[in-house]
Amino acid sequence: MGKITGAQAIVKCLQEEGVTTLFGYPGGAVLDLYDALMDSDIHNVLSRHEQGAVHAADGYSRTTGEVGVAVLTSGPGATNGVTGIATAYMDSIPLVVLTGQVPKHLIGNDAFQEVDTVGITRPCTKHNYLVGDKDEIVPVIREAFYLAKTGRPGPVLVDLPKDLVASLIEYPEKKDIRMQSYQPTYEPHPRQIKKACKLIAEAQRPVLYVGGGVILSNGSKELTQLADKLQIPVTMTLMGLGAYPGTKPLSMGMLGMHGTYAANMAVAECDLLIAVGARFDDRVTGKLDDFATGARIIHIDIDPTSISKNVKVDVPIVSDCKKALSAMNNLLDSDDSFDLEKEAAKHKPWRDKISEWSKEHPLTYKDKCTSIKPQFIIEKMEQLTEGKAIITTEVGQNQMWAAQFYRFDEPRHFVTSGGLGTMGFGLPAAIGAQMAFPDKIVIDIAGDGSIQMNIQELATARQEGLPVKIAILNNGYLGMVRQWQELFYDKRYSSTVMNVVPDFVALAEAFGAVGLRATKPEEVEGVIRTALETDNVVIMDFIIEPEEGVYPMVPAGKANTEMLLV
Repeated sequence: MGKITGAQAIVKCLQEEGVTTLFGYPGGAVLDLYDALMDSDIHNVLSRHEQGAVHAADGYSRTTGEVGVAVLTSGPGATNGVTGIATAYMDSIPLVVLTGQVPKHLIGNDAFQEVDTVGITRPCTKHNYLVGDKDEIVPVIREAFYLAKTGRPGPVLVDLPKDLVASLIEYPEKKDIRMQSYQPTYEPHPRQIKKACKLIAEAQRPVLYVGGGVILSNGSKELTQLADKLQIPVTMTLMGLGAYPGTKPLSMGMLGMHGTYAANMAVAECDLLIAVGARFDDRVTGKLDDFATGARIIHIDIDPTSISKNVKVDVPIVSDCKKALSAMNNLLDSDDSFDLEKEAAKHKPWRDKISEWSKEHPLTYKDKCTSIKPQFIIEKMEQLTEGKAIITTEVGQNQMWAAQFYRFDEPRHFVTSGGLGTMGFGLPAAIGAQMAFPDKIVIDIAGDGSIQMNIQELATARQEGLPVKIAILNNGYLGMVRQWQELFYDKRYSSTVMNVVPDFVALAEAFGAVGLRATKPEEVEGVIRTALETDNVVIMDFIIEPEEGVYPMVPAGKANTEMLLV
């Protein structure tokens, strides 16, 4: 086909990988690439900040299961994107981030807009590359996509010197990628599956503890089959919400620091904990010495380094979650020694006990007729969207209330920053989700503090014609930090009072969006209905109870059974 520029080759390579949408911000080091995009059918979503571009690619990936792509220029363009890359890395989200770099001969000379992008991002990428030769451009990008989406997914960065991208190259033939040093284990060992099923058969009080790995592996169907056939109660991490239907009786909701009373007590008293695609992080376990002390533990994860990293397990299964769950289901169905009806019936006293805990201490809040409770807003939102909206969140109280009070029946409908806890994530992530699913309702549940971190992305949503909805739970504080100060620092609200906040309704209008406000409980439903009926970006400014807290709450360093309740 003759020689083409490196930029044209990058575009062709992206097309081969099935990329139709990417998110980015142009600059001098990537001008050749942006020029080449003009001659393709790949649509670049112009963010208003590079962090927003990476978060949007992240939201696109989380909702579609595909690799998200972001393009950033060199220097500050790349460094602005680091928070987005680290967010994706902590939550195992597959991204390919293409960054521009100064010409190869200037690297190391403190050239204009030069930084060591590879060095800066090494700790927060699955892998990264500085392309050193023009003929490496396409093979490296192909390898980046392969690494991003295989094994434990994650972000991969490719740093592209400007002169190489402008050079003429022969487009290389596509070949199968084989990497001797990288061979993820997808299939579970049959002996380990048998051991796991044996423990399940022996258990009287089993619990399924489900993380984001189930969603990433598209294993929700297999998980639901396992839980339902054996009638095993299910609790999910923040990242795992939606892996099992939240409205089903077996669902105990989220566990951990702000988990349900029933979930935390069930994990504390179970005799078998089946961990699938979860990593036993500190927000889930609380005080490690008191976590599931009477339980034998099965742990399924594709990343062998995650198994027994924080909690020693009895049956490790290194495998893709979907494949391991499928193998367990097949063995339980085919082995005559397993009486599924008997197994399900055996767990009834345990389920009854969990049901008692749920009735004694449900997720609730003290209602006040004069002020809006944020939990009420989330409940009303679930009701009016019939639980079918894609919900993104910022980070803090808004995130926890969304996780507690919006019940997710499907995977990839709850999009939130789990491991890194990145304020400013929700709005650009909602843009990515809406680009992927233009006909779905996408709502960013935000706080008045966190929404300001990337509020410039309202312009991105408007330019793309995306009818994203933003629900601001406006309490005039940095809410979660304020709650900690209330409980543990004698209400000394140091730098958490937000004396100056924008008029969010006027701000929405300044961007050409629609602004709505509710100050009384009786106004909440009308505001949500109007927003859902409006074909435009909408900000809903809910003036909520200023010092409302998120409960249950496990104080830092305490066991999960030592919950503070409403």
